[in-house]
Amino acid sequence: MIGWLRGELLHRGAEGELLVGVGGVGYRVLVPSPLLATVGDVGETVELYIHTHVREDAIVLYGFATMNERRCFEALIGAHGVGPSLALAVLSSMHPDSLVRAVMDGDLDLLCSVPGIGRKTAARLVLDLKAKLDLPDDYSAAQQSGSPAGERQEVRGALQELGYGPDEIRLALGALPESGSVEELLRSALRELATAGSRR
Repeated sequence: MIGWLRGELLHRGAEGELLVGVGGVGYRVLVPSPLLATVGDVGETVELYIHTHVREDAIVLYGFATMNERRCFEALIGAHGVGPSLALAVLSSMHPDSLVRAVMDGDLDLLCSVPGIGRKTAARLVLDLKAKLDLPDDYSAAQQSGSPAGERQEVRGALQELGYGPDEIRLALGALPESGSVEELLRSALRELATAGSRR
């Protein structure tokens, strides 16, 4: 069972696949799209935390930048109705911390922003992942105003008041930093929305 690889990046494919050379062997590793873009240049040394997925017809390696990303991936594939491809899509769409927040907050809209996840799957994910991700039992206390979760809810409400739609709000919340005041987070959300608008 391969759990970690360190070797030379031999090739970076457009479809989310890396080829990593280790001891004269080239390993094909599927990675989330953010890692594909930041892993480095061909010829450089890369380090990846690996999940080895064994199927009847193949052994597939999935690679991640951190152990936390790998842990989230393994929790996702342990959830009902989620296979490796969908789990990889989730981690390509959001940071593990954003996933945890979505699960804790029951944010079905954010989970539904991932291609392939509908509301039924999102609702089931919230239930399954709360148990699998070892989330704190006292999270409900963190929902109070002044907590990161409470502040994010205030930002969501402010964006709704400003007339932004659900898709725009999901995009902005997914890009927020881990902490900050409501005012700081709202400014960050508005900057992200302005940047996204300029890219269109």
